[in-house]
Amino acid sequence: MPDWIIVFLRSLLAIAVLFFMTKLLGKRQISQLSLFEYITGITLGSIAAYICVEINTSWYLGVVSLVTWGGVTIGMEYLQLKSKKARDFMDHRGTVLIQNGKILEDNLKKIRITSDELLTRLRQKNMFKVADVEFAIMEPNGEINVFPRKENQPLTPKDLGIRIPHETVPQTVIMDGKILDHSLHNLGLNRRWLHTELKKAGVSVENVFLGQVDDMGELYLDLFDDTIQVPKPKTRQLLLATLEKALADVKGFALDTNNPEAKKMYRACQNELEQVITKVRPRLQ
Repeated sequence: MPDWIIVFLRSLLAIAVLFFMTKLLGKRQISQLSLFEYITGITLGSIAAYICVEINTSWYLGVVSLVTWGGVTIGMEYLQLKSKKARDFMDHRGTVLIQNGKILEDNLKKIRITSDELLTRLRQKNMFKVADVEFAIMEPNGEINVFPRKENQPLTPKDLGIRIPHETVPQTVIMDGKILDHSLHNLGLNRRWLHTELKKAGVSVENVFLGQVDDMGELYLDLFDDTIQVPKPKTRQLLLATLEKALADVKGFALDTNNPEAKKMYRACQNELEQVITKVRPRLQ
């Protein structure tokens, strides 16, 4: 058999084995790998390359080595899932670098990180002053996480006493010009509704690159032809305008009537409408 055919077949085998081992080892990113997992990845790649091009050796020995390395790694991951002590031994614990605004020099020496490198890593977290850091820890994967002092933390709606309503993840209902029926089903919608919305926008399914429906039932479209402008949905704005018009009408009714009972009823309706509009305005603007 020609050598190039042997290399071709061995390459296909190595790819298949590596793909299978990768599926078993999970989907961690490079930055999330432990030291042993990182070494394992390099070793598996080297063995796979050796299997492909070393024609004079027995190919199955390389496969045995691949399976052995992969099996040991999977076994260690399973052990880490079951044992806290095993996780601490294999991945080490997180190391506190700054606590209560104070740099812990002894811990820097343990993990062999200089003050210059610490400052660089802090700047990567947008922290340019050590005095602004309340707590910093180096995770087992080498990432440094920083917790700023309370006065340096960004304001949130909760700090301002603003209630933000819960919002669900938009569902993709059209992708590459194809309708995704399972997404429509998850939203309680059907193709008839979708075609009605597309007709309102003046586009066909085949021209839609991506279509998403948010939790308010509004359809957002991105077309293959970027020169075509699709009108943005106005359901929220129309609903807010309708509520505000109703509020204005109720206020007018209260001013026009001379009946005390009717005026009292209109005032009560006005208060209820104002409360409703205050609650829903963040979602409708």
